[in-house]
This record gives sequence, structure tokens and C-alpha cells, in this order.
Amino acid sequence: MTNLRPHIWVLLLAAVGLIYLASQYEGSWQVALPLFFGMVLIARWTDRRRVKREAKVNPSKKLDASGLTMEECSLVDAISSPVFVLDREGGITYANPISERTFGSIMRGQHIQARFRAPEVIRMIDDVIQSGQPGIVEFHERVPTERWFKVEAAPIVRERPHGPTGKIGAHYLLQFRDQSEVRLADRMRSDFIANASHELRTPLASLTGFIETLQGPAKDDPKARTNFLGIMQEQAGRMARLIDDLLSLSRIEMKSHRVPDGEVDLVPLLKQLRDSMSILAEDVGVDISISSEVENAMVRADRDELLQVFENLLENACKYGGSGGKIDVHLKKEESGAWSVTVRDYGPGIPEEHLPRLTERFYRVDVDTSRQKKGTGLGLAIVKHILNRHRAQLKVRSTLGEGASFSVQFPPQS
Repeated sequence: MTNLRPHIWVLLLAAVGLIYLASQYEGSWQVALPLFFGMVLIARWTDRRRVKREAKVNPSKKLDASGLTMEECSLVDAISSPVFVLDREGGITYANPISERTFGSIMRGQHIQARFRAPEVIRMIDDVIQSGQPGIVEFHERVPTERWFKVEAAPIVRERPHGPTGKIGAHYLLQFRDQSEVRLADRMRSDFIANASHELRTPLASLTGFIETLQGPAKDDPKARTNFLGIMQEQAGRMARLIDDLLSLSRIEMKSHRVPDGEVDLVPLLKQLRDSMSILAEDVGVDISISSEVENAMVRADRDELLQVFENLLENACKYGGSGGKIDVHLKKEESGAWSVTVRDYGPGIPEEHLPRLTERFYRVDVDTSRQKKGTGLGLAIVKHILNRHRAQLKVRSTLGEGASFSVQFPPQS
């Protein structure tokens, strides 16, 4: 009968009229009944024509297998986070494309509990279905990778055909908002503060201890005083380098969203850098050679920041790969049109398991060696942030016993 709603009153009046005629004239039932059923068929045919016309005029009202209109499916697909549409039993009737990219293949009709076994999520969905009120809960997924989500569920409310009052349908929207980046950023911030505090506390404690010693037992000992003052100066220098790197990292992060608008020629910049690094190279017995396939290589960049990038890379190559006796710096143009600068040493190399974490703040392959070389653990983190601002990439390759190479690839110039 739902398909006959526009004609229901006409059919009722016709039925009453036919019953009246049949009661007045004997034998009229034989004519009245076929007429009545004929009117029903005509009404059904007319109603189907009306539905087809409406579908052509407004195709978004057509329902698909999920029970949603095409317009509702399009809206769900447009949401940039994973979304599932559930029925009253918790079965998945629809899922937007990003949900499959995030959680893998999704089967329609599958119960949501078969995919997400977290008790807090299932309990929240049950509460929303029972109460008809929106719900929210946090979900932490550890496998296959660690991810955090804010999970929200709410009934889909459709408007009544006659009147403004909303009507709760038989479907519920389940949305997963990825909070992983926020959580990881909070964790990195906490780790950064803890590491920075530790790095500063160590030389500070050393300074305090030596000052107390000089004020007490070694007050009248010239030899001890000379020795302790040298150590104190070294520790104070360590603190100064750390503070300088922290301030530098902070300045770069503050303007990370602004792409530099200047232009720099990489060829003279690298030659200038080789000259400025010559003293350090002589001290560690390293020869720095620069080769270039071109005479000019213009990139959009901040000159001072690029100097800082390649100075860090060359300094690391001298300190940690200097045993190889030479460092090669090669500039070339890639097939894509991008400029690439590679700094390669021939030292002991870096174990493969350390490569993904080299640009983390305060991460060191060997803590003792790094401190002996007066490293702060922030050099490659500064390099990464500067290159991010320049929309450039850092690629690291290393083979144990054969050295390591750090390649900076700039985006092609438009």
C-alpha cells in the first residue's frame, strides 16, 4: 500500500461507490469487482510513472542497497575520515572509500564487532542505538601500527515528509577521527623537553660540582684549579652549543610554513663551504672534493639556512666518517629537473636499523662518541626542518665498512 499513498483516497471513494452500486442493482458485483481491480492496477501504474519522473528530476532520492539515498552516499564518501553506516543490529551497510584504505577491506552486512573488538567502541555503539543520542569514545589501535582515534557515533536523522520535526531512521553513522599525529606530536614534545633537560642538567651538574670543589678541597691547589677550569670551560661550551641549536631549531619551526622566496646558486655556495670547512678537515686528516656537472644551479632557498644544512652534513662526515680519509660532494641534475647534492664519506658507515631515526631530536647512534665529538644530537633534526621548509628531501644510504651518503634533493624549479 505504500506505493499507493497519492491515490489512496481515490481508491477508497471508488470502492465505496462500487459497493453502493452493487447493493442497488442485482448482479452488479460481476462488473464492480473487475472495475475496482482495474482501478488498482491503473493507480499502481500511475504511481510507478510518478516515481520514475521524480527519480529523473531528483536522482539523489533513489535508495541503493544500503538503504541510503545517493545524496547521502555522496556526503559520506566526501568525509575525509573513515565512516561506517550501521543498521540497528550493528551491521555495516555502507563504508566510505577512505575507511577501506585505513582499515582494509570491509564486507557489507558484517557486524561492526567482527572488525573492531575494542569493548569501549562496541559499548558506545550499543548505547547510541538504544538511546538514540550521539556518543564519543577514544580508541587506541596497536596492531599493525600504533594509532589513536576519536570514535563518534550518532543516529541519522531524516526529515518527516510533512513537517519540520526530525525523524530518527534505522541507520547510524560511525566516524573515526585519526588523532595519531596529535598524540605523536605530544609524545615527541614530552620526549624533547625531557631530553633537553637531561642534556643541560649533565654539564650543569658538572659545573656545580667543580665549583664546589674549587671552593673547598682544591681551593689552594693550583694544578687542580687549572685542570678543573679547563673541564668547566668545556662543559660551558657544551651548554652553549646546545642552547644555540635549540634556539636555531625553534626559529626554523616558527617559519616552517613559509617557503623561501630567494634564489641561491649551489655551485659557489658549496665551494665557499669547502673553504670554510678546510680547517676542520685538516684537523681530522680528510680531503674534501667537490664535483659538479654544471656551472650554475639555481634553487629557491634561504642562503644562510642552506649553509647551515651543508655545514652540518660536512661536519658530521668529518667527525664520524673521517677515518676514510676523503669526502666527496657531488652536485647533479636529476631527470625530473631537480637539483641533487650528495655528501659521501668513506668511514665505518651506519647500521641500517639506525637510518630511519637519524633525524630525530637527540637521537644518537653512539652516545659516547657523539659527546666526544661535541655533538648535541640536534644537527640532523635542524637539517630536516630546514629542508622541510624548502620542500626538499633528505635521503640517507649507508653500508657498514663502506661509509655513508646524505643526499639533498630540491624540488624542480617551476
